[in-house]
Amino acid sequence: MESIIHPIKIFAGTNSRYMGEAICRDLGMELGKMNIQHFADGEFEVSFEEPIRGCEVYLVQSTFPNSDNLMELLLMIDAAKRASAHSIIAVMPYFGWARQDRKDKPRVSIAAKLVADLLSAAGVNRIITMDLHADQIQGFFNVPVDHLYASSVFIPYIKSLNLEDLVIATPDVGGAKRANSYAKYLDVPLVLCHKQRAKANVVENMTVIGEVEGKNVILIDDMVDTAGTIAKAANLMKEKGAKSVRALASHAIMSDPASQRVDDSALTEMIFTDSIPFKKDCKKATVLSVASLIADTISRVHNNRSISTNYIFK
Repeated sequence: MESIIHPIKIFAGTNSRYMGEAICRDLGMELGKMNIQHFADGEFEVSFEEPIRGCEVYLVQSTFPNSDNLMELLLMIDAAKRASAHSIIAVMPYFGWARQDRKDKPRVSIAAKLVADLLSAAGVNRIITMDLHADQIQGFFNVPVDHLYASSVFIPYIKSLNLEDLVIATPDVGGAKRANSYAKYLDVPLVLCHKQRAKANVVENMTVIGEVEGKNVILIDDMVDTAGTIAKAANLMKEKGAKSVRALASHAIMSDPASQRVDDSALTEMIFTDSIPFKKDCKKATVLSVASLIADTISRVHNNRSISTNYIFK
């Protein structure tokens, strides 16, 4: 029998359309036509405006707040399944709800596992995502997960800065593994910050473990929400004699008053990817695109080629 080639079609949710368009430009194709009809009570309906029967369908949608983005993705998956798509791949540059990945106290939900179950129940066949808050979230799925790393765009940018006396730092111990990967690859020292939280999004106390005096420091994190931790860490590094302090984070959640905190802090620059649309006014923000990385991954998945060559390190 002749092998059947299933054509690619790419669609994007409302708030990730910018990413879908950038991915399609890179692949030299058109973004698929889709309609989302909103009702007065806030309910909405998803419909594909072109045939997708037998197609390999890629649905681009980051599930950042609010919950409509997640619900929209679930409806997109369900609609694609009911329209007889051959396979459905959710492209989630930012996987939301990932901070709730375990029971760290009694009687709490594990939201990351719940979201994984919802996506599977909707009918997804594969997940493409980037810099999960915790690597073990991949194990919450019973379908393949292609976990990308923003290091492939961050490392060239760091090298372009030509910083001498470079030190990699992490704003909390939880990010030590990620920061250590950068430090080992760049062959520079690693500095840790130890923080104590009064409650969620509120840092009570912070100390620096390591030498930063006379150094150019780059803080590494996976996401910045209210920027309280990153701003406090930057100010502390500067107090300890750092020459300059930059921060690098994959996902710019940037809930208010994060932009103001970043601009008021000792940070020279705050570097993000565009996994989440960043529309806030922040003078120190630099946004790097990951569209080419995702487009190349889609091409490799479609052609059954390895994606590991996209990893500088994990």
